[in-house]
Amino acid sequence: MNEVLVSVENLSKKFCKDLKTSLWYGVKDLASGLSGNRNERELRPQEFWAVKDISFELRRGECLGLIGHNGAGKSTLLKILNGLINPDAGKVTIKGRVGALIELGAGFNPILSGRENIYNNGAILGFTRKEIDQKVEEIIDFAEIREFIDMPVQNYSSGMKVRLGFAVAAQMEPDVLIIDEVLAVGDLGFVLKCFKQIDTILPKTAIVFVSHSMPMVSRICNQIILMDRGESVFQGEEVGKAIDQYYNRFASNERNILFDDGRISLESISIKDADYTEKNFPKLNWGNDLNLIFKFSIKKNLDFIPFFKIILVDKEQRPVALFEENNIDSNLKIEKNTLEFTVSHKNFQLSKGVYSLDILVAEGPIRAPILRMNGILNFQMLHEKEVWPSFLLASNFSSNDYIMIDIIKYNFNKK
Repeated sequence: MNEVLVSVENLSKKFCKDLKTSLWYGVKDLASGLSGNRNERELRPQEFWAVKDISFELRRGECLGLIGHNGAGKSTLLKILNGLINPDAGKVTIKGRVGALIELGAGFNPILSGRENIYNNGAILGFTRKEIDQKVEEIIDFAEIREFIDMPVQNYSSGMKVRLGFAVAAQMEPDVLIIDEVLAVGDLGFVLKCFKQIDTILPKTAIVFVSHSMPMVSRICNQIILMDRGESVFQGEEVGKAIDQYYNRFASNERNILFDDGRISLESISIKDADYTEKNFPKLNWGNDLNLIFKFSIKKNLDFIPFFKIILVDKEQRPVALFEENNIDSNLKIEKNTLEFTVSHKNFQLSKGVYSLDILVAEGPIRAPILRMNGILNFQMLHEKEVWPSFLLASNFSSNDYIMIDIIKYNFNKK
């Protein structure tokens, strides 16, 4: 059961940025292929490495996570593993049946019904019609699209395609299962159902999993490769360490000024007692106090203290929290055209990950903007656990050894 199912040795793939040049190189490569390509590991003008010198082994019962930002080469590597494109150098050896969810709707014939596509995909995986007959009802039940199973796939929504695709790939229990970012399209209930199925088949399968959701990666992966510009920058079994490096690559010193009427400017922002080992990218431990130190430069025509709205944003640019603004009678003071103050929050309980701060400086009862900036500070929260929600709240569990009076109990078994 511990046999190696996927073996990748020094795998490389290059592409050309220019179409005409790419076609010309294709003709030359066809000709050189007759005598052997001696330049397979050399870049020609306009070429770049999409994947370069990637090596790993994956055994039955193991799940490899591929992470990295857009353009890192993850999808290209998966397409090579699935046989959709050929590498320019290196070797891939895969034993057994391979099921893949690489692109939304990939492998489906749009004019055929969902049921017919189940039989087509099963046949491609090497199953006989009798074997598929034994599985088809389980696949339809898992996908939860029985009402539409005889409708052409071209009329399916993206969520329905994901349901059917995963149901076919997982219920057929291939030896190697390749999953790209497609699960991000499904609703939360179905995603949880997919992970339960992955837990069931993992002991008998080797899985290659690609996702931008780090909680998903940490949930199922026991090996990981962090890719950047086609190369492996971290590889091993320390999944948490690779995720931390992935988060660090979100750091950016660029400030996006959306509105500025010229009366006030942000000079600096920092977090007191944070770890600034990495330049301009502070790290804060879960549960520590958050103390944001601001310094503003006051320019013309601002003889009052404005309101400050500080917005907390996650790595996917979704606002997750708003700090309470200052009162109009606060003790903030402008001294020598400078306004300095600290915004504090006790026992900060953001979950592990990278976050950023946006700010709105406003005036008057309608909060008319004076200055609006995004990404004024990136910081990382440190914790040993990777969870989905943005907040990990401290709690205490204790036995109910007291009498509860006048409490309405809800019976979850009743509909």
